[in-house]
Amino acid sequence: MAKGASLSGFPEWLPQERAVEQTLIDTLRSVFELHGFQGIETRAVEPGESLLKKGETSKEIYLLSRLQEVGHEADTPLESRLGLHFDLTVPLSRYVIENSGALVFPFKRWQIQKVWRGERPQEGRFREFVQADIDIVGNGELAEHYEVEVPLVMVEALERFREYGLPKATVHVNSRKLSEGFYRALGLTDIDGVLREVDKLDKIGGDEVARLLVSECGASEQQAAACLDLAAITTDDAEDLRARFTSLCATNGLDMDSEEIALALGGLATLGTIISEAAKTRPGAVVADLKIARGLDYYTGSVYETFLDGAEQLGSICSGGRYDNLATQGKKTYPGVGLSIGLSRLLSYLLHTVGAVASRPSPAAVMVAVWNEDNRSVSDEVARNLRARGINTDVAPKAAKIGKQIRHAEQLGIPYVWFPANGDEAASDQVKNIVTGEQVDASAVSWLPDTVYAQQTIVTSESE
Repeated sequence: MAKGASLSGFPEWLPQERAVEQTLIDTLRSVFELHGFQGIETRAVEPGESLLKKGETSKEIYLLSRLQEVGHEADTPLESRLGLHFDLTVPLSRYVIENSGALVFPFKRWQIQKVWRGERPQEGRFREFVQADIDIVGNGELAEHYEVEVPLVMVEALERFREYGLPKATVHVNSRKLSEGFYRALGLTDIDGVLREVDKLDKIGGDEVARLLVSECGASEQQAAACLDLAAITTDDAEDLRARFTSLCATNGLDMDSEEIALALGGLATLGTIISEAAKTRPGAVVADLKIARGLDYYTGSVYETFLDGAEQLGSICSGGRYDNLATQGKKTYPGVGLSIGLSRLLSYLLHTVGAVASRPSPAAVMVAVWNEDNRSVSDEVARNLRARGINTDVAPKAAKIGKQIRHAEQLGIPYVWFPANGDEAASDQVKNIVTGEQVDASAVSWLPDTVYAQQTIVTSESE
């Protein structure tokens, strides 16, 4: 990270680190667009009323004063103030409503953009960071098969990152309908509260969650134990999932013909479809995990959390779910399902744990030497011809001794130095590979760099 990046939680990257970030962004965009997602960008500023839709607190929102009347902030309710967006889902709901007449539904959107969140900075967690989202939003209805598509697209994208040193990613999925139906069948009524407490399981452990279910949600010890038993079910086999859920219902004496269990079985069916379809193309990449709760109360269907093998300390690096009521306009609803990657968290892991870095600081494959300033136009013409054929090219900053120009190219990691013929019509241009030492005659309208040296690549400490 750049040494001058001393403002806690606001990272700056050195050129070789920024090149890694750009590679991740380019990879994500290519995968998203491969599946027909359309790119958008939304404004950074949203009204407090919209920001609070997701249940965030004022401490997590960066409020703005300059855009409003300064000096009266204390008299203005949070809902009426402006703040920087802390995610891309809430802005999407507004965007869809405001542009519904111009969009084709189902609307498949990708978005990669900075967000700001007032949380305690730590390794992999920032106050200013980049998120990468995909969502599919319907008009009035949204088919359940999109709850299968979204995690598979994300798994495909994360698989691409493995060549840069990222460990295998596994999507853990649950269904809010399954959990809610089971909790209600047990006799619990504070469903949102139960979900919020179960969502803490990995952080505080089962005993503490059970205590909170009793003290905060009105559960009996038996009901709390049943909630933890449900949360313990994890499998990548749909038949095994159904058998274990049915057995748990029987153990707790639940009526399989009740409305509550019917709701749960509907969620169970969707969940089974998700893991079965995922297993056809990417076995083991998507698993049912009934402790996944996602404490935010607007999720209504499938919920997802994604973890890296061997990097559990990072927590979920990609999460989301289905939401049916987040975007509404009168009687019209725009249900959606989406996933969000914490791209800056992934980048920090790749840079600091894996040791990923661009193979060279400069993206240029060639630096054209300058014999003297009077003939700089000759070097510029060579560069124009190379660039016209898609070869990244720089020109030496000044007509120094050739040894100094070569050293300048070495400092930037540029593998080729081009020597123009310097006005001698009988002579040919030459290009030198300063890595191998090979020097050959070359023409700027036909020469091509060796593919090994043509562009920046991502290397890791393990591959060096």
